[in-house]
Amino acid sequence: MPPMTPKAPPQIFNRSLLHLRRRRAARHFAEADFLHRAVVLDMIDRLESIARPFDRVLAIGPGAHLVESLLTPEAGVRQLDCLDPFAGNAFPVDGIVRPQTEPKYAAILSIMDLHMMDDPLAALTPMRLALKPDGVMIAALPGEETLHELRDCLYQAETEILGGVSPRLVPMAPLKSLGALLQRAGFALPVADKIAMPVHYQNPVRLLHDLRAMGETAPLVQTAPPLRRAVLARAMALYEEKYGEEKGAKASFDIVMLTGWAPHASQQKPLKPGSATHSLAQAILGNGKP
Repeated sequence: MPPMTPKAPPQIFNRSLLHLRRRRAARHFAEADFLHRAVVLDMIDRLESIARPFDRVLAIGPGAHLVESLLTPEAGVRQLDCLDPFAGNAFPVDGIVRPQTEPKYAAILSIMDLHMMDDPLAALTPMRLALKPDGVMIAALPGEETLHELRDCLYQAETEILGGVSPRLVPMAPLKSLGALLQRAGFALPVADKIAMPVHYQNPVRLLHDLRAMGETAPLVQTAPPLRRAVLARAMALYEEKYGEEKGAKASFDIVMLTGWAPHASQQKPLKPGSATHSLAQAILGNGKP
């Protein structure tokens, strides 16, 4: 029986449309870069905690140019390469780091880009191959709870007025499946954690402006009809009614942080099944003596 050809992932995103919107957003990105700044600061903090020098580091994704301005001496980065669509760099259209003839990076920082890919595994694997042995990859992307308030209100407003819903926001993957991607891409010591970043708006319409300035409006292959003014007005009214707080209307940004290492002989490895010398019962109950 001939081997089965792996199925291509479903096409969800129009990458050309994504890059067109990002080019347009570049002029206003600095007005709404608070989320990307928070992500970059967290990444720098993680580099500092590793406490080793990084000869050469690659930052890739929208907001990657912020790394240079926010970098601290404690992070130990000696040379920084940036691929940022907002800074006019030669950012790959498909968001994938090209395979290197030999690994050359001690660390790779992937900033807010993996969630806009049909096949994130196809981006993670080349990143791992571009890392030197024991090099680290840190990626940040929105998680499944991101903008759940906006999603809820848009769906309810469209259902009330039009009797159905259209795809208008980027689908987000759950934390568990994102962690599994690191293992499939061949990373050692994979870790997936998340950071809750609530933001409050006096007017939820401002949230929509920020998403455009971030280049985060959904570039989906399945295009939705233009959003009617009546639907938008109802959605914004629902937003204030359901999610309004004393500080303003709450918008949830659920940021997933992925960390993985290029394999190296010095890294801690899990024990082989059956190699334990003491049973779990012994560990809990002691040696069985009264």
